Amino acid sequence: MRRDPLRRRARRGFGRLRLRERLSGAAGALAAGRWSETPGFFTGLTIGIGAFVGGVIVLFIVVTERLAEAVVRGDLLGAARYAAPIAGTLVAGFLMHRWFDEARGSGVPQTRTALVARDGRIPLRTPLGKFLCGTLTLGSGVPLGREGPSVQIGAGLSAWVGELFRLDNARRRELIPVGTAAAIAAAFNTPLAAILFSLEEIVGNLHARVLGSVVLSAVASWLVLRLSLGDEPLFSVPAYELNHPAELLVYAALGIAGGVLSVGFVRGLLWMRARFLALPASGRWCYPAVGGLAVAAAWILFPGSFGVGYGPVDEALRGHLPVSAMAAMLALNLVLAVIAYSSGNAGGIFGPSIFMGAMFGGVVGSLANLWFDFAAGPGAYALVGMGAVFAGVLRVPMASVFMIFEITQSYTVIVPLMIANMTSFFISRRLQPVSVYKALALQDGVRLPAAEGEIPHPVVREAMRPPRELLSPDLTVEDALERVALSGRRSWPVARGNRLSGLITLVELERCHAFRQDRARLADLLEGRDYPHVHADESIDHVLALMGQLRMDSLPVVSRVDIHQLEAVINVSDLLGAYGIPPSARGTHGPPRGVPG
Repeated sequence: MRRDPLRRRARRGFGRLRLRERLSGAAGALAAGRWSETPGFFTGLTIGIGAFVGGVIVLFIVVTERLAEAVVRGDLLGAARYAAPIAGTLVAGFLMHRWFDEARGSGVPQTRTALVARDGRIPLRTPLGKFLCGTLTLGSGVPLGREGPSVQIGAGLSAWVGELFRLDNARRRELIPVGTAAAIAAAFNTPLAAILFSLEEIVGNLHARVLGSVVLSAVASWLVLRLSLGDEPLFSVPAYELNHPAELLVYAALGIAGGVLSVGFVRGLLWMRARFLALPASGRWCYPAVGGLAVAAAWILFPGSFGVGYGPVDEALRGHLPVSAMAAMLALNLVLAVIAYSSGNAGGIFGPSIFMGAMFGGVVGSLANLWFDFAAGPGAYALVGMGAVFAGVLRVPMASVFMIFEITQSYTVIVPLMIANMTSFFISRRLQPVSVYKALALQDGVRLPAAEGEIPHPVVREAMRPPRELLSPDLTVEDALERVALSGRRSWPVARGNRLSGLITLVELERCHAFRQDRARLADLLEGRDYPHVHADESIDHVLALMGQLRMDSLPVVSRVDIHQLEAVINVSDLLGAYGIPPSARGTHGPPRGVPG
């Protein structure tokens, strides 16, 4: 049936009108300088950031590798070779202490902190300092990973671009995983794994709405890498086959042992780092040199080993290393990585995880060849062990499977790889409930949210109010009781300005009055005490349950970076209001009927 000509003409007219409106809106946004409101702007920005970050990371890789090659296996001879890691870490330590403190460590916890606690803001000096200090550290032969620093460089550059175009907070936060994915894609030549890592570890949600932007940035970065350095995989491995179904049990055992090794590495790292953090802050400029000194000592035992590159890993994957050499390098690299990272050097744990996993898998494979006739060569187990330890240390099981697959481009061991990775991940999570990046952030006083799943809604941010009803730390118990007698509330934050000292309850004030402590200052009562608090991105369900458990009707909302920084106050009435419960049903101050107070 033919359509009515009048209807067709009307639809064409409406289509032209909508097109004119869109063009007019885009022109108006451009004229007013509102670039982010133009159609397709964010898509183009995402692709541009991917290409830009990819080029910077390629430069970072080339510079660090060539410097490390010259130091470890190049023209430096005698004492100059052994002095290089000490001098490099000493200079980098001074620069970090003086100007680039955020450049310490891998950069992944700092990147996630910027996303969840700083609205995606990263000063430009952070990626610049990471590039400089990372080049000095890794280029001098310290065996840490370049991929973690690449993450912070990529995230920092994307945040700087967001500031350059004056994007709002939401858009700036979306650029953090965009820069992260671009950095990983260029550092490892693994666009799929880069996407999964950015969503699993940085965003904490595989179904986040930034998925499309993350994909575009990873592809753009990968194209820059391919045009610059070619499309060769990071490792070239021969084809392996599953010789017998019973061999899957050996791979499962490798996963269990890899999970235990991962936990040992993480616990040793956290323990050693806590010891360095307890040292006087005035000496932080020279502590990284301890890692450089350990590397120089290791070169005496293994000349030409433990640089930034993956030469020994490639040899292990080909089955060319004897089991004694792999076992010795595994033990020595574990110790060096723990000391170098804990002492505050600018390097990550991606590289050490891959190195240790390959050596450990090679050792297991060599033993399996001695005990079982059906076992594959040591190279196959080195490949699977690389993924198992990586999954156990970093807690990104899906990203680890795709990463090992992409950097080798080998399909043949995908099933053993999945079995070992998931087994290692399960063992690691059971033995070490807190992931390594979250534990590192906790040591720095930052409380990151759980990465499993998107932050639920509604959240505290939607219901909290400015902190107006506060008690001064200088008040006495007697004065505080007079202030709160008619308020009808049961708990009050004690703060001076936005610096929170703690939380005091009516029950505590009345108890002090009963024991004749009326002249005691609130600051003295709260000194050294922990106090309940919440964060702006926590779910209202969780906070309501916490208030019921504590029998409190009000809690302070604090920063994830500093729990003494008061951001707001949240009451039961506010929380219930976020669910649409009218004031008549929830009362004025305290909890409504049926809600514990």
